[in-house]
Amino acid sequence: MKKLTYKFSNSSVDYYFNSSFSQLKKIVDKKTAIIITDEIIFKEHGEKFKDWKTVIVKAGEKYKVQFTADLIISQLIKLEADRKTTLVAVGGGVITDLVGYVASVYMRGIAFGFVPTTLLAMVDASIGGKNGIDVAMYKNLVGTITQPRFILYDHSFLKTLPACEWENGFAEIIKHAAIKDAALFKQLEKNSVAGFQNNKKKLADLIRRNVEIKTKVVQKDEFEKGDRKYLNFGHTLGHALENLLKISHGRSIAIGMTKAAVISEKLVGFKDAKRIANLLLQYDLPTFTEFDKKKAFDLLKMDKKREKKEINFVLLERIGKAVTRSIPLKQLEKIIREF
Repeated sequence: MKKLTYKFSNSSVDYYFNSSFSQLKKIVDKKTAIIITDEIIFKEHGEKFKDWKTVIVKAGEKYKVQFTADLIISQLIKLEADRKTTLVAVGGGVITDLVGYVASVYMRGIAFGFVPTTLLAMVDASIGGKNGIDVAMYKNLVGTITQPRFILYDHSFLKTLPACEWENGFAEIIKHAAIKDAALFKQLEKNSVAGFQNNKKKLADLIRRNVEIKTKVVQKDEFEKGDRKYLNFGHTLGHALENLLKISHGRSIAIGMTKAAVISEKLVGFKDAKRIANLLLQYDLPTFTEFDKKKAFDLLKMDKKREKKEINFVLLERIGKAVTRSIPLKQLEKIIREF
């Protein structure tokens, strides 16, 4: 079990790469740890949780709300969780978001760690300390930025991952390449989902590379004052579509990236929008869908990146080089209507 420690502004996080869930007992004390997972993970990997205190919640984005957080807190009270308790989230992005949020507010903050079980959670959702819940149609409107104590990577969880979850993960991997790593973008163009699925080392290296991309961005800008905003490439419109159309995170972000690449052509002279679209299609992700443009814009206006009558939008100058531009809402509404 190899441990690498990354320092952030007020804390440090231990990353355990190519590890195993069985090693968790060496990281946390079973007597003071509480695992929180969802029904699907527990059904498929229940044997792993034997002898651990475990809280099980319903699976899915629609349960990433305050009601579920309250249910978890009620269970923590029953289990007599105190300030020495460590919460361990075992699951995808919904579970890591929920658990990080609950741990940040329970007794004004207790320790927590992540065992991500999806590709999306491994390369993106579990990294960076953003924890939160959805409110009505607005994604991640309420939350905190608090770093976990550790992230443990057990790739065996990926064996039961459905195809749609591989899509979700590769959407974020393509995003990382588009904003920060032109060489990774070229590597992805030469490969496929199946190619990574069938080569354990290649997949492990890909996960590690993406973890390091996001971690380094967050280390430089933990509280999203500068470069961390680039990680939102494709997410401004993407999050609106995710809630409006009830489609997966990966598919909505893929469409969002396609549109952001087109906007980049118009506003900053980006020349590779077609390459972005082609790579997304190569990894079984959509680049287009019909949607109610007015409703999408109404949701987009409540995005956290809005400042008064403008919104900070992430664009591409070239593959591997992102920029932000403050776009007046009226101009953005006109652009969206022309899609």
